Amino acid sequence: METKRPISFIRNGIVRLPPGFRFHPTDEELVVQYLKRKAFSCSLPAAVIPEINLCNFDPWDLPGEGEGERYFFNLVDRSAFHRSIRATGSGYWKAAGKPKPVVATASRELVGVKRVLVFHKGKPLRGSATDWVMHEYCLPSNLAQRSNSIRCFVEQSKDWVVCRIFERRTDGVAENRRRRKRRFGNGRVELDPSCSSSSSCVTDLEEEEEGEEGDEGSSKAIDSPDHV
Repeated sequence: METKRPISFIRNGIVRLPPGFRFHPTDEELVVQYLKRKAFSCSLPAAVIPEINLCNFDPWDLPGEGEGERYFFNLVDRSAFHRSIRATGSGYWKAAGKPKPVVATASRELVGVKRVLVFHKGKPLRGSATDWVMHEYCLPSNLAQRSNSIRCFVEQSKDWVVCRIFERRTDGVAENRRRRKRRFGNGRVELDPSCSSSSSCVTDLEEEEEGEEGDEGSSKAIDSPDHV
């Protein structure tokens, strides 16, 4: 009888998934099953998301193996939600577009707030945009306050967020746009069979880029998790 190979662990007790497995939760799963449980000090489904202070790392220096998406818990000062810029060593994360609600599929209840940030190299407001993107998720203000009331060992002025960070492929974005513009002879838009109804990282970023210029003048308002 073949012996099952145990799951190996990396530093800080974070699970390394076996070959062929990929951690790719939906927005709702990431907020409800991981962020909410983390905020309320409940056990997590799996120890696959490490804690980190993102301000101490440039995106290319973040811990993790391989390419693709990386996930982190970050304890953020509540005042940071009202800032559109987060500085790091070589640049800063800048909010793109407005926060979006994360709604539970079954109950249609607001369970979280999602923001998109793009990393810029250089000094704040003078840097150049890169292909590094962060999706930051926080709990609605009412849940965040409740979680703080039971976490005596964490500063009351800070809240947990969970972040998905990845380096987008610009060639893929351009190809997606070309496919959407391609039309059949009968005028119908050609749909890529690989596309699904669920949101993707590329789709989210494209939507934010289209609205970024219009939202530039109101950047102070887009950081608040109450704006949904």
